[in-house]
Amino acid sequence: MPLTGKAALAGVVGWPVAHSRSPQLHGHWIARHGLDAAYLPLPVRPEDFATAIHGLRAAGFRGCNVTIPHKEAAFALCDAVTERARRAGSVNTLVFTPDAITGDCTDGFGFLASLEGLDVTAGPAVVLGAGGAARAIAAALLDAGCPRLTLVNRNAARAEALAAALGGPVHVAGAPPLADAALLVNATSLGMAGQPPLGLDLSPLPAGATVADIVYVPLETPLLRAARARGLRAVDGLGMLLHQARPGFAAWFGLDPVVDDALRRATAADLL
Repeated sequence: MPLTGKAALAGVVGWPVAHSRSPQLHGHWIARHGLDAAYLPLPVRPEDFATAIHGLRAAGFRGCNVTIPHKEAAFALCDAVTERARRAGSVNTLVFTPDAITGDCTDGFGFLASLEGLDVTAGPAVVLGAGGAARAIAAALLDAGCPRLTLVNRNAARAEALAAALGGPVHVAGAPPLADAALLVNATSLGMAGQPPLGLDLSPLPAGATVADIVYVPLETPLLRAARARGLRAVDGLGMLLHQARPGFAAWFGLDPVVDDALRRATAADLL
């Protein structure tokens, strides 16, 4: 429907931002529900980030998503953050009100939702990586009752620092302890288009294990291909992308949208 002067506005702020699929994602929901609204890609240089965010708020935007390289800067800019954003140490969703900028981190929420009911309390999890995505996912798994979580990262000191920050049943290992793992998560960029593959031997994983990869370009990474070849459940990164968008859409536009096959096709038609 055509926009009016009362249109609800939101967007995604990044540098660069042309690669983001969030405009297709949110645009699909806006069109599905016939909203007087728009969701825009907003390229903002790091040195202009604070000025841009305050400008968007002053211009009447409801809020925005924040992507690389602004997530930590967004955290520092907020007047208040949710508990899951505090646990993650970064923000990917901003909600503007007349009195405050509130930050949320929905990556962990999106990851858990992408697992489609997998019982994360059923056994140990192994998370590869120690960056922002790994931290959000690890925190979400622990808060959901994961009984033991092992971090594996090339920089052991960074993994140790993350383990200390998270607290709870978190361990650091030099190699993934796969023999009793119920869930293996690749939270690195390895396997992404243009990056080398992860190159991990999955043969020690139990037959009932799940392998998840946050990479969604390509949808089937070498890791997921190897998992399926072993008959293991494989979860691609597109579900996390789609589900992490739901809380922001609900906050800005007043509807809790549905993630379904139509949304997957609209967001990543060239990947499916």
